[in-house]
Amino acid sequence: MYSIGIIVVVVLLALAFDYVNGFHDTANAIATSVSTKALSPRTAIIIAATLNFLGAMSGTAVAETIGKNIVAPGMVTPIVLISALTAAIFWNLFTWRFGIPSSSSHALIGGLIGGVIAGFGASFVNWHGFLVILTGLIIAPIVGLVAGSLVMTLLFWLFKGTSPSRINNKFRKLQVVSACMASFAHGSNDAQKTMGIITMILVSSSLINTFQVPLWVKVACAGAMAAGTAVGGWRIIRTMGGKIFRIEPINGFAADFTSALVIFSASHFGAPVSTTHVVSSSIMGVGAAKRLKGVRWNIARQIVIAWFVTIPSSALVAILIYKLLTLLV
Repeated sequence: MYSIGIIVVVVLLALAFDYVNGFHDTANAIATSVSTKALSPRTAIIIAATLNFLGAMSGTAVAETIGKNIVAPGMVTPIVLISALTAAIFWNLFTWRFGIPSSSSHALIGGLIGGVIAGFGASFVNWHGFLVILTGLIIAPIVGLVAGSLVMTLLFWLFKGTSPSRINNKFRKLQVVSACMASFAHGSNDAQKTMGIITMILVSSSLINTFQVPLWVKVACAGAMAAGTAVGGWRIIRTMGGKIFRIEPINGFAADFTSALVIFSASHFGAPVSTTHVVSSSIMGVGAAKRLKGVRWNIARQIVIAWFVTIPSSALVAILIYKLLTLLV
């Protein structure tokens, strides 16, 4: 049984991660609608914050995957989780500072693995469970890329011969709907990951007997993410909204609609995915369908590099933080 003070520290760090995740990943849902002026930045952020909260309250399947599949809930200690969360927060802030759309999910998973390795050794990581999660993280952006291209191609076929101004006016309104869908989907996947971390410490400290996310944890995580979303992440919005390719309302709708379906489907099956990478790959798929050479593939390359670097980097940071904490305690 751990002291209440140390458990409170873990919970507060987890909520801090959710807050950072909120403003780090705000761009996922609203970048395209802001860039096409379908929504003002203020309105877009209000919509994203509200729908993120509702999405976070929609289930706990992803929380159970994070909480059970990487390490047994009863095997973690507060110092492991403190190291993991601190490393994930550090990586999110580092990539946010340079406007790199990296994955909060990768950062959290990498941090958790690094904390467990530092505390118990590599043999205590459930590598099979990790590989299952990693497979989902790899497949989801590919699905987003292909589906985004198919959806855009279908829309081109359905509206061929229609004047561009008429199409833009129609899809600028529909972008409000797709932004709501993307925001809800984002909350349904990302906020649940932190719910899993908090529930792990509650099980490990014997405050609850079974891995079942308490209502107060759901509300706290949903609220923290919504608050972070309300702050906004303008550096990443600029990358997602305009630097990959020049987005028009029909493109923005296609990208948001595609990513929302992919992310929410993953949430339904309890698969933690990178909402950042699903959205960015959907945008790239839509852009490729429009004009292959129009996509700025150098930005896409930066995103892919961040994809591969994040898990080992955050794991290494978590190991270093664990070693430092053990020296100080």
